[in-house]
Amino acid sequence: MPPALTILFASVLKPLDDTRMLGKFGRTLSQRPGVQVHVAGRAAPRPPDLPPNLQVHGLLRGSRLSLARLRAQWRYWQLLRRLQPTVVFVHAPELLPATVLWQWLGRGRRFIYDVRENYALNIQTQAVYPPWARHLLAGLVRRLETLAAARAAAVLLAERSYAAELPFAAGAEVRPAATAAYAASPPLSKNETQATRTARPVLIIENKYQPYDAVPATWPRRLPEVSEPLRLVYSGTISELNGVWEALRFTAHLRTVWPLAHLTIIGACQQPALLARLQAAVAAAGGAVTLVGGAALVPHAAVVAELRRSHLGLLPYRPHPSTARCVPTKLFEYLGLALPLVLPPNPLWQPLAEAAGAGLAFDFQQATYPPAAELAAALRAGTYYPQGPPPLAFWEPEAKKLSALLDSIG
Repeated sequence: MPPALTILFASVLKPLDDTRMLGKFGRTLSQRPGVQVHVAGRAAPRPPDLPPNLQVHGLLRGSRLSLARLRAQWRYWQLLRRLQPTVVFVHAPELLPATVLWQWLGRGRRFIYDVRENYALNIQTQAVYPPWARHLLAGLVRRLETLAAARAAAVLLAERSYAAELPFAAGAEVRPAATAAYAASPPLSKNETQATRTARPVLIIENKYQPYDAVPATWPRRLPEVSEPLRLVYSGTISELNGVWEALRFTAHLRTVWPLAHLTIIGACQQPALLARLQAAVAAAGGAVTLVGGAALVPHAAVVAELRRSHLGLLPYRPHPSTARCVPTKLFEYLGLALPLVLPPNPLWQPLAEAAGAGLAFDFQQATYPPAAELAAALRAGTYYPQGPPPLAFWEPEAKKLSALLDSIG
């Protein structure tokens, strides 16, 4: 018999093993009875241990700046026609036009737009595009999102700040930006569920940590002696905005008093010129730095394994409008794994770390770092995670909201 519900999750640039699209959304909803789940994205090795009702499909095979990106649109359209999904989760704005057309051509077709970034703000502020094109492209993307959101069955926000930043996200319930704001949100009540049948819901579904196994985190944590090895880690997207050069600077400074400190940079870099400079810097570091990934995508299971081997996680983000009001996924991961961390004094991030006893606030941008001996002493003075990983770091409450949403539009 055909499945009672067919769900498609789709992006162009996000890999097939993307932690949000497959690891959280896909795996969560694949647990529902009678559901067939499909995940479409950038070609990557098939994730291991997928349930039999979860299939993956490569849309993009090649560079993000090539004709393959146009071919991905055609592959997506063919997938929509072949699978005839009941619900489509769109994880990229460039797939909205094809999705809206698909919905318009048939009855009973529904899609949910998952807003993972403030794309218009990123275009305007991250200097990826020439100045003359930024305002034009940002306006085009914002208009496209607004038109598509009006036809969506629901809009999901990966960040709480988007509720105030995005005009089409009005109506999302947001609590104050403090530690209490990240307490578990309850599932939709009966009245709220009924309301969503007549009004498009806007829900905040954050990128919290979803464990892939039952291995518990070790806590409390303390750092080793300065005469012993210290494993530092920088994980996730490799970019200047995310602070890769600051991670190298921090490690080099600390090694003047902690000679066995070693930095692992694990993740993918989408900028060939930056990657070449980084590879040269790693080669010049004399064995103090290891680069894992670089030009290649790194399976998330390998990232988690590296985090578990590490003593200290670095979040050396540069101050920037596109990230200042967002909570990095890696912060939830580090908290969930009880990994001691060093993070900038961001007023949104710092309270989360302080409440868990997770680490040290440090200004990576300061012109002159404090003496390395003082820094090492401050790092070693702490007992990290005295109460264990904070519950607010984990995906389970978000999973309940996602399942309740599917019930409400079913």
